[in-house]
Amino acid sequence: MEKFNNKYRISSIRAPFWDYGWNAAYFITICTKNRQCWFGDVVDGKMDLSAMGHIANSCWNEIPHHFPFVELGVHVIMPNHVHGILIINKPKDVHREVETQNFASPPSQPPKMGKPKNQFAPQSQNLASIIRGFKIGVTKNARQIHPTFAWQSRFHDHIIRDDASYQRITEYIKNNPARWALPSSSSSSSR
Repeated sequence: MEKFNNKYRISSIRAPFWDYGWNAAYFITICTKNRQCWFGDVVDGKMDLSAMGHIANSCWNEIPHHFPFVELGVHVIMPNHVHGILIINKPKDVHREVETQNFASPPSQPPKMGKPKNQFAPQSQNLASIIRGFKIGVTKNARQIHPTFAWQSRFHDHIIRDDASYQRITEYIKNNPARWALPSSSSSSSR
């Protein structure tokens, strides 16, 4: 495990070759702390959202209002996690030479933007800032219902590189409630 300022820290799970502010489609999974089921239940293969589940759904749908360069793909609020596709689609400008397509190009050679900027620096207008805003919005409102609501500190992302992958992930997200089995009290997992 690496040390930073003489303290152990967990290495980033983000791709070191990628700037998460670049235009791309991203498959996101965000889990609640201890994977506690706050957002409702799956009934007959469909999500029955709780009040907190409706908050999470509403906050997800509001992302483009706070980040106008973001388009939403399909998403699902599950009992203890959220799956969704976020598409960063910033218009081209003088400083950005990244394609504005909906999918990430394989990194055969890095875009002509220099080194990725989001290393140990304030992050805005990138994937981390979008997820942070979503989590803050849900947390603020959910804690009015239950003061101990919390998220896991990290989230999982996958850079979507082509149409086939986009379609496969879309179907996975749509079918997620149908595959859900309530987790046992001793262990839980996101599906």
